[in-house]
Amino acid sequence: MTEPLRLGIAGLGTVGAGVVKIVRQKAALLEARSGRPIAISAVCARSRVKDRGVPLDSYDWEDDPVTLAQRDDVDVFVELMGGSDGPAKAATEAALRAGKDVVSANKALLAHHGQALAEAAEASGAVLRFEAAVAGGIPVVKALTEALAGNDIERVMGVMNGTCNYILTRMESAGLSYDEAFAEADGLGFLEADPELDVGGIDAGHKLALLASIAFGTQVAFDAVELEGIGRVSIEDIRQAADMGYKVKLLGVCQMTGRGLEQRMSPCLVPATSPLGQLDGGTNMVVIEGDQVGQIVLRGAGAGEGPTASAVMGDVLDIARGTRVTTFGQPSSTLVKASPAQTATSAPYYLRLLLLDKPGALAKVAAVLGEAGVSINRMRQRSHDLDTAPVLIVTHKTTRAALDTALASMVGTGVVEGEPVALRIEKV
Repeated sequence: MTEPLRLGIAGLGTVGAGVVKIVRQKAALLEARSGRPIAISAVCARSRVKDRGVPLDSYDWEDDPVTLAQRDDVDVFVELMGGSDGPAKAATEAALRAGKDVVSANKALLAHHGQALAEAAEASGAVLRFEAAVAGGIPVVKALTEALAGNDIERVMGVMNGTCNYILTRMESAGLSYDEAFAEADGLGFLEADPELDVGGIDAGHKLALLASIAFGTQVAFDAVELEGIGRVSIEDIRQAADMGYKVKLLGVCQMTGRGLEQRMSPCLVPATSPLGQLDGGTNMVVIEGDQVGQIVLRGAGAGEGPTASAVMGDVLDIARGTRVTTFGQPSSTLVKASPAQTATSAPYYLRLLLLDKPGALAKVAAVLGEAGVSINRMRQRSHDLDTAPVLIVTHKTTRAALDTALASMVGTGVVEGEPVALRIEKV
């Protein structure tokens, strides 16, 4: 086939500009690898006059992304605007209704509307690809939908937000408080306009929900993801974890259990010697466990112009080659609604609580844990000069439900100040 594959690109931020650069600078390579030229017909963004570091005057300009998505000279609509609703959703739906293939980097859109969009794509004979929406340049979507299609997936876990990993790494390496590391990341431009999307685990939770759908053949269920951000992790937790041979990571885990689909994004302790424990800075890592392949580890840049644009172009070239893959790896009609399981699998936990200096305080805490069926593995009380003292506890394996029961009961003991911090110790 010698006819060019014609792109309409909506969104010319960091990633959109990166895609334009690749198309312009690597035209011969792209054609050699896909068997046909890749061309840009038109683009769309909020501002026509902004300097994006790449020439745009040879492309038609559309002010409305929906109009761009419906153009006769656009074969693939490339949606890089972001946002779970609004123009991104309207334009993507318009493209699919028109039978046009869509490549998106929009994790929020897919996490909230993935099932409906997958159904729309199949109804019109189009494909919807989203490699760039999960873990930047790491080809994890392609790995799950294609390379590992012969496996029953047992567990998917990973560090999927580089900003959080940067903050936790800086807390450890430089001895910074959470607030200090947060301010440093903000100064470097690492945080989203709404920082809670990063540090609250929402951004990474979107990605986890998409991977869970592919891995377990379920409808995307972002609302069922247990979310806990890193805001309550202290430098004391970082140091205590290191003393026990662990690192603290914002870890996403999904697995199918006897009680249903478990999806959680929360700070966890992982062995310092494990691949996840050795992951520093803004890098992402996804670990996949399959019944045939065992454990594989995918590591790479999780964001940025080059890595994310690379992922977009990987999807574009698959379309140019004629590769047609359903959105979540199997027909949307076969994706089941999974019952959510709230941290059903048991694990040891690290607890930090502030104990009032009262006679029998420690005994009351131990009694509350015991009544909830939570067994203590080790306990340490730090020296203090004030009216409170930090107490660190590592439990034996327990369920989160039992632990939550114990933590709720601690409020009534009158010996605990503030809210305890509980971090799961994950087996990797």
